[in-house]
Amino acid sequence: MSAPSDSFDTAQVPEPKVSEREARQVAEAAREQGWRKPSFAKELFLGRFRLDLIHPHPAPPAEDVRRGEAFLATLREFCETRIDGAQIEREARIPDEVVDGLKELGAFGMKIDRKYGGLGLTQVYYNKALALVGMANASIGALLSAHQSIGVPQPLKMFGTQEQKDAFLPRLARTDISAFLLTEPDVGSDPARLATTAVRDGDDYVLDGVKLWTTNGVVADLLVVMARVPKSEGHKGGITAFVVEADSPGITVENRNAFMGLRGLENGVTRFHQVRVPAANRIGPEGAGLKIALTTLNTGRLSLPAMCVGAGKWCLKIAREWTAAREQWGKPVAHHEAVGEKISFIAATTFALEAVVDLASQMADEDRNDIRIEAALAKLYGSEMGWLMADELVQIRGGRGFETADSLAARGERAVPAEQVLRDMRINRIFEGSTEIMHLLIAREAVDAHLAVAGDIIDPEKTLSDKAKAGAQAGAFYARWLPKLVAGAGQLPNSYAEFHPKGHLDLSAHLRYVERTSRKLARSTFYAMSRWQGRMETKQGFLGRIVDIGAELFAMSAACVRAEMLRTQGEHGREAYQLADVFCRQSRIRVEELFTRLWSNTDDVDRKVVNGVLAGTYTWLEEGVIDPSGDGPWIADATPGPSERDNVRRPIR
Repeated sequence: MSAPSDSFDTAQVPEPKVSEREARQVAEAAREQGWRKPSFAKELFLGRFRLDLIHPHPAPPAEDVRRGEAFLATLREFCETRIDGAQIEREARIPDEVVDGLKELGAFGMKIDRKYGGLGLTQVYYNKALALVGMANASIGALLSAHQSIGVPQPLKMFGTQEQKDAFLPRLARTDISAFLLTEPDVGSDPARLATTAVRDGDDYVLDGVKLWTTNGVVADLLVVMARVPKSEGHKGGITAFVVEADSPGITVENRNAFMGLRGLENGVTRFHQVRVPAANRIGPEGAGLKIALTTLNTGRLSLPAMCVGAGKWCLKIAREWTAAREQWGKPVAHHEAVGEKISFIAATTFALEAVVDLASQMADEDRNDIRIEAALAKLYGSEMGWLMADELVQIRGGRGFETADSLAARGERAVPAEQVLRDMRINRIFEGSTEIMHLLIAREAVDAHLAVAGDIIDPEKTLSDKAKAGAQAGAFYARWLPKLVAGAGQLPNSYAEFHPKGHLDLSAHLRYVERTSRKLARSTFYAMSRWQGRMETKQGFLGRIVDIGAELFAMSAACVRAEMLRTQGEHGREAYQLADVFCRQSRIRVEELFTRLWSNTDDVDRKVVNGVLAGTYTWLEEGVIDPSGDGPWIADATPGPSERDNVRRPIR
């Protein structure tokens, strides 16, 4: 790789200024177009309960199970004997010897094919491994996930050339750590404003810009970098993905960031100043970067809820042990109803969340279904419910839940890191798409069928003839679709009878509820589109509730299917039915509340208050406050140029 040339000027490339419509167009262009395979969740949002797509529960091949279980056994021993989670929390760093040990185990190559030196584990066992190591310490789970779920290996596996795979995958399987660099100081979920540039110069591209929150970026050897290629003669331009050597001249890791949780996370700020990257390191064509990133995340998002499953299992264990030992008013606190309902919530939700993750992961392994919505729902639901479970554990533990593990140990009690788990879990509602962004992303996919036939009607740029043609298409579609939302199997008392076996609780009633409710959900969505038309996309509160209902219905379906699978296998079938039943009962209460809030809410008055807050109408309410914030801009300066700070990159070798 040649040295950077100070005479090569990329500062003339203007920072993109985009309108709201242009930003949407960029996001829409990056979205996968069309549905080549069936999707259970997509059908659910359309009012079609396709139980046949998930039942009987798909099962992995025996050889995959054998290899996966063997690795889990080895990894468990490593976690129990070589990882000191308390040390990582105290020192805010994963020891190098732990990282080296994980490399020796092959943990950095879990998802990399064996022909490149990886382990070639399935998505199911990759997720089980992340859940296991994540409970040893959540920062290690994040390290391995960022490396394989969104780092260099997955984009190369899906979009890389054979030469790129041969060059990089063997390194990534055993020795090198990777990071994914998309976010910038002033660019989060709106990638249309991406400012980092990659300008073609002969056989190279020259990168300039600043990337923020680069998980693994401080210790990475290889980077996936998203940069904007200016449009020019012979160059389509657009956001493009590159594999970049982290020790390239012109790259400076300017800061290692610190957070409320995940204290061992090697997350930084990375500056690129005239960094030369061979054109051969470009992944896919110019302009395909966002599509590559979003497609990678389709299955990559499953790693996060997998770690939430691990946290839920731990929360249940601690809640069980603590509430049996702690007595108040003459009996264990578990037998007090106010505490018992929290334990029931944790147990039932952990069961359902594991059902969601395992089902979506097995579907990803089989590649029979399009799981983009299922994976997004798993991430959304797992992060929200995982946080609630951790919060409930802290409440169950009381003052001890708020106390650190070191403090508990210092005064002679068991060092239970409940407050640490709560802090570590909080980022999951932000990582890999915040809850609010996930609501919008899933909602867009959920209404895809409607926009495909009626989108031109509400598009202000379409001609009258286009709108008339779209109107005819929409009329034909809805004439066939709407009558099917009136009645279905959910109204027949004997439907799904196999979910009410003799001697077990009745789960068939819950599946009938899911079927009826999916049709109600579709009717509500259609009514909202008819009412608001082009303004539908601004109704984010409504769309969020629609998605949350769909998430609950998906989780109920997965829980029932998993319970039936365990029953037929003779593995805790009776107990699984009980957990699925109580989860579905709890979920149905949440669903009914969400339906009420679709039309009875404070969205309109909230908007008025927000306008007033921004206009300064309520500044009197802030009088008397003492603001402990420091000085400085809200958003750091990210002007391209040479770094003026020391390089804090710390490669692990």
